[in-house]
Amino acid sequence: MLEARTIPPESLATERLLLRKPRAQDAAPIFITYAQDPEVVRYLTFLPHRDLHDTVEVVERFLESWRDGKSYCWLIFRRDDEQLIGAISAREDQGINLGYLLARPFWGQGFMSEALGAIVGWAFSVPSLFRVWAVCDLENDASARLLERNGFHQEGILRNWSLHPNVSDTPRDCYCYAKTRGA
Repeated sequence: MLEARTIPPESLATERLLLRKPRAQDAAPIFITYAQDPEVVRYLTFLPHRDLHDTVEVVERFLESWRDGKSYCWLIFRRDDEQLIGAISAREDQGINLGYLLARPFWGQGFMSEALGAIVGWAFSVPSLFRVWAVCDLENDASARLLERNGFHQEGILRNWSLHPNVSDTPRDCYCYAKTRGA
């Protein structure tokens, strides 16, 4: 659990985006926007949601994790029209470990770079945090490029690291990327 002084803000704003803590009423937009899309969740650790009930349960877990200090998920909205476009999460694990996703209509527009920058900026504003890291499936070229474009350095390959059930029934090899304070 993050120490009290390192609890992240419930919202962060960038030039084009608002990242904010989920609310119960966000379940339907999440389901419609990305949770049921097999291409969006291809390299993630969960299957596409079958129905709204799946998404309601996930939002409840997000909120419980915020309360428990286990992890912090922000939904990503465009500021100009308040359109939900994705999500990004952080949890303390040898620094801050990130996970993220973006709805397909918003791929390739720099939105995730902007969201990633907001989270990294927050993390490095905390004196006790020195490392932000993420993993991505060896076949997830888009995620690897995103991390590299944003100053993350590939540290190696983690063998049989993460189960991506949309790709395989066995754990997959993943690249490990990290960005460290001052590097």
